[in-house]
Amino acid sequence: MKPAPIKEMISFEDFEKIDIRVGTIVSVCEVKKSNKLMKLTVDFGDHTRSILAGIKQERDNPNFSSTVERLF
Repeated sequence: MKPAPIKEMISFEDFEKIDIRVGTIVSVCEVKKSNKLMKLTVDFGDHTRSILAGIKQERDNPNFSSTVERLF
């Protein structure tokens, strides 16, 4: 798999507009009838969200252990 090209730099003003949060992955489930999608349940502290991510084919084990913190 070839990595995507690096995008050009953004200004600091544009960077300030980005909402980046750290979330703890609570659970990971397969999405039925999908070759790419995994459903992540993510705890952001004040709320929990379900997030679909196309990571099934990108990892040796897409059911990686939960309680891992990631940027969203």
